[in-house]
Amino acid sequence: QVKIRGFRIELGEIQARLQALPQVREAVVLAQEGPSGTQLVGYLVAGQAVADQAVWREAVKAALREDLPEYMVPAHLLLLERMPLTANGKLDRRALPAADASLLQQAYVAPVTELEQQVAGIWAQVLELEQVGLSDNFFELGGHSLLATQVVLRLRDALGHEVPVKTLFLARDLADFCVALQALQPALEPLHDVLAKSLEDLNRLTADDLEKLIS
Repeated sequence: QVKIRGFRIELGEIQARLQALPQVREAVVLAQEGPSGTQLVGYLVAGQAVADQAVWREAVKAALREDLPEYMVPAHLLLLERMPLTANGKLDRRALPAADASLLQQAYVAPVTELEQQVAGIWAQVLELEQVGLSDNFFELGGHSLLATQVVLRLRDALGHEVPVKTLFLARDLADFCVALQALQPALEPLHDVLAKSLEDLNRLTADDLEKLIS
């Protein structure tokens, strides 16, 4: 049993749920220290050939979420060809690879728009990574509910309006999250347009016009 973010967690329960999934042949779950604190890491051997590891990992996580609360879903799932064994045939835990978040990042796709660059910068700061690409998944990189709260607080300061924290749970990839953020903005755009037009009008006024307005 381990304690993560105030929750007591039975690693054996998560391991059993993973091994019950048809996609998984073998599973081991450990608690490891990462940049954002203690995290759950799942080491898995697939039950069949995996064409796309990112899609496969997300499918496994989605299946876990049907039975387990979010804090019991491993932040990292590492796919192995086979479990490392000692000479006695037991699991060699020391031979398991470290769950470095950089190993789980997708092929880097650079953020393009101003919003994408802003959000990528905030994710990188919160997750303590050098860079985050459009294909990266916040939770696969070690994010959790407390870090998600930090993200939306920083976004509120950067964008000037509230962002529901559930948005990040529904849109986990950077690209999808930015699309979701844009969907939240239409109601605010008319106000921005009015302010921009007012500033334009003010810039066109002469000193005499401004004097008349003030008086």
